[in-house]
Amino acid sequence: MNILLQKAHIVDGSRESKPQDILIRNGRIESISSHIEAEKNTKVWSSPHLCVSPGWFDVGVQTGDPGFEHREDLRTVAAAAAKGGFTAIAPFPNTQPAIHSKSEILYIRNTTAGLGVHFYPIGAVSLECAGKDLAELYDMHASGAVAFSDGKKSVQDAGLLLRAMQYTRAFNGLILNEPHHKTIASGGQMHEGTMSTSLGLKGLPSLAEEIMVQRDLSLLEYSEGRLHIHLISTAKSVGMIRAAKKAGLQVTCSVAVANLFFTDAELRDFDSNWKLLPPLRAQSDADALIEGLADGTIDFIVSNHSPWDEEAKNLEFPYADFGMIGLETVFALCRTFGDKKLPLPLLVEKLSLAPRRIFGLPVPEIKEGEKAELTVFDPTESYTFSVENIGSKSRNTPFLGRKMQGKVLGTIV
Repeated sequence: MNILLQKAHIVDGSRESKPQDILIRNGRIESISSHIEAEKNTKVWSSPHLCVSPGWFDVGVQTGDPGFEHREDLRTVAAAAAKGGFTAIAPFPNTQPAIHSKSEILYIRNTTAGLGVHFYPIGAVSLECAGKDLAELYDMHASGAVAFSDGKKSVQDAGLLLRAMQYTRAFNGLILNEPHHKTIASGGQMHEGTMSTSLGLKGLPSLAEEIMVQRDLSLLEYSEGRLHIHLISTAKSVGMIRAAKKAGLQVTCSVAVANLFFTDAELRDFDSNWKLLPPLRAQSDADALIEGLADGTIDFIVSNHSPWDEEAKNLEFPYADFGMIGLETVFALCRTFGDKKLPLPLLVEKLSLAPRRIFGLPVPEIKEGEKAELTVFDPTESYTFSVENIGSKSRNTPFLGRKMQGKVLGTIV
């Protein structure tokens, strides 16, 4: 199929161009010009404020395949990603069995071929993500794993994480870890603060994150490896990572979109869809995260997509699981709540370019002759988020029925 984008602003992370027509023929960008006539059998895309950027890339997506397909399978997570404007995702290994060997890496790659979204699997650091024995890191790397992490199961054993950093130095591998100290956070339901006290819920102290950030940075300095601290949520974490970068450590970090724009005040009505990990924290933390994005301390934004079935979320608050689906709402949240804080070139940098560079993946280019891997969107269009906008098998989101600004019109891969 031939596709013609009419009067599209090209946003590539450094600029937003004047409107141009873009013709895609047989999967390649054939022509970029001020005006291109539409031929027969050409699908024309137009919108009052049409924009196009290199396809977006989300890291740390939670899938359910293999083992938990009732929550999400590879087909539905691809559909969710496409609806949210993502042309590529790097899923976490928290499945059953875990993605902890060459066989599981190849299963993900082979099963997802042709789904319209590129999958870059993240292999487990430890067998079964159990945090005890190192997994087959080199075999997974050779089979296509782009990084290593135990995903939602933060590595608690400092010695294991140190050995992983040292081992992956041989092939410049990247380790991801979520900073969450399980024993300090034990039993916590939401951010520890005034709101948790008023609601009578046990808090998740900022210390549970910050002590792990400090530990992991010390391990990184000793090992001289590469580390990505995934999902930071406190002002102090931002400060520690900023200092580590200035000191020359090979550290990067990411933030969940919900932590940028919402605080623990959202939990006042005990809506379990707002029960997240990391938890929504204070306004001062959210402000520090936005500042960290602007100055480059925080490298990219992620959805923190965590699909759950109805039985896992529609419970009394203390018994509900942590997480919400997020692939479909990342862009709309950034435009609705961060329009002035995150201009389009910076947003594209944080959604598309930066994560690819960190993972050593090629960045799609919008120029004649290149293969098309594009996200098409209108940053000004308003709509009401509904089930029709969800591609995921799960529905655990607090945004149904909410008016949003910024709509993804489609992806071209």
